Amino acid sequence: MQTDLAGRVAVVTGGTRGIGRAIASSLVRAGAQVAITARNEHDVAQATSQLNEHGKVAGYVCDVCDYNQVKLTFARITEEFGGVDILINNAGIGIFASVESMSVEDFRAVLETNVFGVFYCCHEAIPLMKRRGGGYIINISSLAGANPHANMAAYNASKFGLNGFSEALMQEVRHDGIKVSYIMPGSVNTEFGGDEPSAEKSWQLQPDDIAKVIMDLLEYPDRALPSRIEIRPSRPPKR
Repeated sequence: MQTDLAGRVAVVTGGTRGIGRAIASSLVRAGAQVAITARNEHDVAQATSQLNEHGKVAGYVCDVCDYNQVKLTFARITEEFGGVDILINNAGIGIFASVESMSVEDFRAVLETNVFGVFYCCHEAIPLMKRRGGGYIINISSLAGANPHANMAAYNASKFGLNGFSEALMQEVRHDGIKVSYIMPGSVNTEFGGDEPSAEKSWQLQPDDIAKVIMDLLEYPDRALPSRIEIRPSRPPKR
């Protein structure tokens, strides 16, 4: 049975491509009113137009690193939709280099997008959810949040931090009727980190696989909370 989200308002950051686009598509097809955000105006306009074929979707140009942009965006979402019930913090970047060679600016960009951006969005969404009697925050993390690798120090730091943030937040808001979960995917066949989707990487997870996890979480009864979910390719190449 398909999840029925009629009357629910969902926000998906980084919602124009890859995992975010798949999540937004699944949410709107289930009846939710969906707001997507991204930094590129053309991408936002194109994705919004295509997603609107399946339901009500609004797009907003927003860099989650900028708190003022986030604050304004949530105000605009509230004005258009009346509030927020579901927040999917998907916007994220990966810049991979050794600590010695990575620029200060790149290190800061990874942390500000992957951790500060999530904080900004949660900071704005939580009061809106409380007014509506509860909600659900789902953060897209990574298996890199538990498995460190060389040349991934910035990304590892951001995802380890996101995992800790998510668990602390879960304990803060659970009695306000707000659930918090975080999903830790392995390799996903998207353009993330400069890669391109390809048939040669068909062994990897697909964006729709992550979207299905989101929809499954939203179907759980109020008494149940799967707070940490790991999902990985079932048959990666043998080493």
